[in-house]
Amino acid sequence: MEGYSRINYSGVVFSYIVQEGLSRTVHMKEHTLVYILSGAAEVHFGDSLTRVGAGECVFLRKDHRIEYTTCPPADGVPFRSIALFFCRKFLMAFYRQMPKDALPKDARRSRTAVLKIPAGPELESLFVSLVPYLDTADTLPEEVAWMKRQEGLRCVLAADRNVYASLFDFTQPWKIDLLTFLEENYQYDLSVPELARYTGRSLSSFKRDFKRISDLTPEKWILRRRLQEAHRLLSLGNGRVGDAMSAAGFKDPAFFSRAYKRQYGYPPRRTPVK
Repeated sequence: MEGYSRINYSGVVFSYIVQEGLSRTVHMKEHTLVYILSGAAEVHFGDSLTRVGAGECVFLRKDHRIEYTTCPPADGVPFRSIALFFCRKFLMAFYRQMPKDALPKDARRSRTAVLKIPAGPELESLFVSLVPYLDTADTLPEEVAWMKRQEGLRCVLAADRNVYASLFDFTQPWKIDLLTFLEENYQYDLSVPELARYTGRSLSSFKRDFKRISDLTPEKWILRRRLQEAHRLLSLGNGRVGDAMSAAGFKDPAFFSRAYKRQYGYPPRRTPVK
């Protein structure tokens, strides 16, 4: 794309954008800290709007879908930003080095996807030290990228203690409850590896933990839960079969009809409660 540049150095991403008002929908697959060097960005999440100007920073939680709009300055200077990505491997390594007696056990996972980080000398010095790599062709060494991401993560943790529960959701006491997560997300088409990642587990840990809560496989559990929801909606008798099918997470009408009949002994139909 003309006027657009994005360079990733081991989880440190430099963006350079000339276009006016470039907007895109982003599914956050990793926790991300974004610092605006020039221009501004608008982050839409649900009904909320967060504006981030030059010299400001925002933390974006993973597993959320946001609308991200960049706004270059009016004087013709391009929009520039630096983003630090915190993947699971990095977070686990960071967690292993932390003194466990300093962890805030009362931290609770926030439902918001966007957290504006207050400006401060540590945050400013961190990103100013990365600017030379954006302005030159020099490659950012991997060990420097790792160190800078650690600095950024400490700034995020200092801004809000509840972020601990989101960043380190692969360990107690913040490990995501599988049944709660599945109840909230069974309508979506998530593969077992995605379910494992979104619940802060390796694939083997996810399968082991799931066996403790159900005799079914994750796929069969989701199918049964979708059928139960479709059956509940149809039992109300105030909607179409297609609407109930879609609301429960089904995409294929033929598959839905076969599965429903196999589960309940008759095809899906509206059955008003008497």
